[in-house]
Amino acid sequence: MAVAVFKSPIGREYHGNDRKPTGTRRVFVQTESGCVLGMDLDRNDNAHMVKRRLQIVLNVPYDETSLTFGDMVLKNDLSAIRNDSHLLLTRNIMHRSSSTPCLSPSGRDVQQRDRSGPIEILGQSSRFARTKELVNEIVTALKAGVDPIPVHGGLGGGYYFRNSRGECLAIVKPTDEEPFAPNNPKGFVGKTLGQPGLKRSVRVGETGFREVAAYLLDYDHFANVPPTALVKITHSIFNVNDGVSGTNSNNSKQDGKKKHFSKIASFQQFIPHDFDASDHGTSSFPVSAVHRIGILDIRILNTDRHAGNLLVRKVNDDGKFGQRVELVPIDHGLCLPECLEDPYFEWIHWPQASIPFSEDELEYIESLDPYHDSEMLRNELPMIHEACLRVLTLCTIFLKETAGYGLCLSEIGEMMTREFRRGEEEPSELEVLCMEAKQAATEKQRETVVLSPKPSPQEDGFQFEIECDDSETTINPILPFHFGFGRNVLSKLQEEDETEEDFALTEPISNISMSLKKNLSLGDSVSGNRSAGELLPASASFVKVADMTDEEWALFLETFRGLLQLALTEQYERKGQKNENSGVKMKIFETCGFKHICTWLVGLIIDEKHGRSNILYVIINGQLIKGKPN
Repeated sequence: MAVAVFKSPIGREYHGNDRKPTGTRRVFVQTESGCVLGMDLDRNDNAHMVKRRLQIVLNVPYDETSLTFGDMVLKNDLSAIRNDSHLLLTRNIMHRSSSTPCLSPSGRDVQQRDRSGPIEILGQSSRFARTKELVNEIVTALKAGVDPIPVHGGLGGGYYFRNSRGECLAIVKPTDEEPFAPNNPKGFVGKTLGQPGLKRSVRVGETGFREVAAYLLDYDHFANVPPTALVKITHSIFNVNDGVSGTNSNNSKQDGKKKHFSKIASFQQFIPHDFDASDHGTSSFPVSAVHRIGILDIRILNTDRHAGNLLVRKVNDDGKFGQRVELVPIDHGLCLPECLEDPYFEWIHWPQASIPFSEDELEYIESLDPYHDSEMLRNELPMIHEACLRVLTLCTIFLKETAGYGLCLSEIGEMMTREFRRGEEEPSELEVLCMEAKQAATEKQRETVVLSPKPSPQEDGFQFEIECDDSETTINPILPFHFGFGRNVLSKLQEEDETEEDFALTEPISNISMSLKKNLSLGDSVSGNRSAGELLPASASFVKVADMTDEEWALFLETFRGLLQLALTEQYERKGQKNENSGVKMKIFETCGFKHICTWLVGLIIDEKHGRSNILYVIINGQLIKGKPN
């Protein structure tokens, strides 16, 4: 199957497979400056033919360009491309120039050339049923002369599309009008699609599919995310900057009418509301609503959950201030980064977040399957990067383990959030765990290679870009474990400095102490080149997930689980939950895990009534680390 290619290492080139789909496929090709063309492919079409069509219709030069599909670079064969796929045509690094014009598709004749309607949904998910209804209403209104109206707030371009009665039905955000994108209407320009954006781990032009991903992951409308889809949409209201189109964009006329521009955009149902969370006291927010939104934010590592993207609706209309309300989360374009980022959770200090999860919420968390979620997103959003899915998997595992140990929403959020101490940014407890797991997995992999009786010349120990300062003393890469109320690290972590053209998502880190007695902190980081208008500072990446093969990733996850369990049980112990004071029945319990070459055995005393525990002993890889077994 075509989806199988997404499981290979990240950054690979795709040269085709043996199985080809039958019939034609509808695809949408977008240039890095925002031009979009819908076209039908038959089984004999190849990447060269697609580029040639773009040159004829859009006047886009295709020499020294690459056609990409998510993580894949399509060399020629297109058999992996499914119906409604979104492709991106980018110029190679040596030939990239921000001044090169791109003539955007304009006029109604272009719609006829690519045989498209005003709005086309990318994807065939059954979850898009409501979106299809909205599209039909909007298309009817457009034919009746009801035009959309621009959204004046925010940093990117957005437009309200209405029905025949003039009521707002959907908000549309073109991907090429995002902050720093070529056609941003508010002056925040300077980059092409695919380069690092507002967050360096989220590329310009890719917030749209993340909005859709958040909706698709919100099973059973658990967190109340509005229906969202990715669409190709054509209208004259869209912005195309002069330097991109070579014309005076929206002010220019063609045959007495404004030009029509085709865009790839996120399409989200507009939810009528009374205000957002910044305009309303949080005390009236339902505990369940805060918990459900927080659970989603943790799963998708939302880096932008502020009060302005939590809509508040009055449940009844009796005019009383203390009436019941419901929350609607929107704007998920900065979720699922390509590496671990510092999230922003507005709810982290709300009183509701400190209340334990309900049984229903714990059952929902327990039912989450990150591997199923990743496969679903590969099918529904084949352009999504594998690194995003790894972040989803890691954060879902973290949520399930911490919630299973009885942590509340605020405690989990705090473990994921970085701190600033003495003016320096420190990694979160989640990142410290990942750093230890990564180094431990690396050491074990090296040991396996050394002990192998007949190593193959190709079987070299993989590297995780972890470098040790020779001036410091080498220490045990696994133990001791100290988490929960202070961050300790086992070694210095340095990430390689990459250029923006190579899709750099990290920045180098310096002056990180190796001492177990010191907290891990960020020294003077070297900042990469950023747009002068950038409002958010580029954050450092302590942990990358895109540099691991599938086998290395599996070993890392298994090691991470073991370290997380140890950290959580020690956190219980530090809180002073002694079994002799519990006054309830106790029992001895052993939890063990094993996979590849990392094994652990933990003996616990469990308080069956309150779920409390004390560590009796810890054994890792056959070595007694702590306590004494009975």
